Amino acid sequence: MKERIVIGLACLLCLAACGPKKTTESKAEPRAFPAAVIPIMLEDPNQRISWLVQHYWDPFTAPDSLYFSDSLHINGVPFGEVEEQMGVFATMLQQVTPEDGGKALENLFGRMDGFQEAHPSANLFDKLNALVSKYFYDPNSPVRSELLYLSYVKRLAGSGRVSATDRKRYEWEAETCALNRPGTPAADFSFIDTEGRRRTLYGIDADLTLLIFGNPDCRACQEIQQSIAAVEALSKAIKSGRLKVVDIYIDKDISLWKARIPDYPKDWINGYDPDFAIRTDLLYNVRALPSLYLLDKDKTVLLKDCTPEQFFRAMGV
Repeated sequence: MKERIVIGLACLLCLAACGPKKTTESKAEPRAFPAAVIPIMLEDPNQRISWLVQHYWDPFTAPDSLYFSDSLHINGVPFGEVEEQMGVFATMLQQVTPEDGGKALENLFGRMDGFQEAHPSANLFDKLNALVSKYFYDPNSPVRSELLYLSYVKRLAGSGRVSATDRKRYEWEAETCALNRPGTPAADFSFIDTEGRRRTLYGIDADLTLLIFGNPDCRACQEIQQSIAAVEALSKAIKSGRLKVVDIYIDKDISLWKARIPDYPKDWINGYDPDFAIRTDLLYNVRALPSLYLLDKDKTVLLKDCTPEQFFRAMGV
């Protein structure tokens, strides 16, 4: 009897061993973020960073490297460490061409999508998607870029991995990210200046125009005024007329704007939108104040919703 039990158990073990196997097994141990290794034959710094941004997330999103996921980990890596890597990645994308940056974000989406397809119960897609939005689209992110995010959000808007409601939201984000993007003509509008005259954006003659949508009570707006005034090269450019700063108030309490006119720099062009067209007609998608645009002589957008640091860097100061 004992011999029959042993033989039967052996047969069951054999059947289990010969049955279907999972291609990957979830590993329960936390791990450090796996770094992509740049091929040694790439010696030129530009080639190295171009390669790295395209493959930055490959080891982390490899479908055959499945680790556990919970509220504190993404594919085995602590969430805080993954977020740090997203910050590094976003900073690196500022050092490559917009074309390479957009392609890198599209590649990341493809890697996320492929991993989630292979492992439906993992949290990688949703968690990374939230981080991409936080770093590239959130108006408070110092490395935000609607131009780069546009490539990514277009993929989201057509993805079956998100709900129909979310797809509608992503479609709207893609539409607004496409507004006034770098390389396209800025939308013209009219405004009333401090002398009560109606003027237009395209009526301003300057080699460069810094367009600011702000508010006199906005502390960050006040800090930009102080920062520009503190840079001698910018003050000279404004005085010569090569650079004109156009600060437009787009809120409805016009009495507040009129009361604070003395607080604006005298060498800026200041005004308000009397028709509220900028917001209501969505000429510009102003998501937070201040919102900065750098335009060339023909009012072609050079920088969209940029940070002060990006503006200073573009001006060479």
